[in-house]
Amino acid sequence: MRKLLFVAAIFFLVSFKHPFYLSVTDLKYNPKDKAIQGSVKIFVNDLEGALKKINNKTIDLVNIKDSSQTKIMLKNYLSSRLILKVNGKVKIFELVGFEREEEAIWLYLEFKKCDVPKKVEVLNSILFESIAEQTNIVQVEVNNTKKSFKATNPDKDFVFGF
Repeated sequence: MRKLLFVAAIFFLVSFKHPFYLSVTDLKYNPKDKAIQGSVKIFVNDLEGALKKINNKTIDLVNIKDSSQTKIMLKNYLSSRLILKVNGKVKIFELVGFEREEEAIWLYLEFKKCDVPKKVEVLNSILFESIAEQTNIVQVEVNNTKKSFKATNPDKDFVFGF
């Protein structure tokens, strides 16, 4: 009887697990290229929902029909939601590429022509327009020193000193 109750309790807890909403942005300064390179990892279904809300049409990031058009759409989405300042100067990223991994999508970025960062400011409001419970983690690495912050909607500003 105890085993049956235990199994029923586990089934009940697993059936009603609360979803979480998370993105992770990982940036690293590359002194050789004088660039900040990195990635953004987002759950596919959350990003599809945000893109659908903005574009008023269904977006399928699992079965992509036109990768060049999808890349443009992803860059447009990120460009107003991921803003980087290095030593007080705004840097524009190039979306190098993207790929899907199970239930997530990886977006690969490069911010070129960066001096050695002493201060890195990041505005990250990814998915804030569509998910009230969204949490964004930002990690920045400069000269083997790694720092990270976590913010939950509506907090979106991160400042890293090196």
